[in-house]
Amino acid sequence: MTTLSHRLTQASLVALLAGTLPAHALVPDGLPPTGAGPVPVGPHGDAHLEERVNSLASELRCLVCQNQTVAESTAPLARQLKAEVRTQLAGGATEQQVRDFMAQRYGDFVLYRPPVTQLTWLLWGGPLALLGLGALLIVQRRARPGTEPKDAASDHNDAPDSIW
Repeated sequence: MTTLSHRLTQASLVALLAGTLPAHALVPDGLPPTGAGPVPVGPHGDAHLEERVNSLASELRCLVCQNQTVAESTAPLARQLKAEVRTQLAGGATEQQVRDFMAQRYGDFVLYRPPVTQLTWLLWGGPLALLGLGALLIVQRRARPGTEPKDAASDHNDAPDSIW
């Protein structure tokens, strides 16, 4: 029993210590750990490439955060997407080819400015159509005869005499 108890204690201690190891030891592609700030120059020292990566990453939505761009987000998936953008651009792909790849893989939702297609026309035109419908209803109500509110004076004459 003592040996089993001793082994369980050792296993617990190893698990506890493993949980406290720095997470950046597992970060791929030479990227800094989460929260370390933006990378000024890419892993290969190409400032122009890094500028293109950040520009394109600012047009892609973080699929975890959903209200941040891939460039702003520190989520692991956003870091992976940014690394994929960097790999493709370094491999000679154009920005449009990278956008197309991301949209094909993750859907148009990954693009902060999704294209107007048959599937997204309601997204683009819906708010405008609702605004137009609201304006039309307001104009119709004001133009209708007999729907004007009563005067305050006519309401006062209909009221019973007060006791005071």
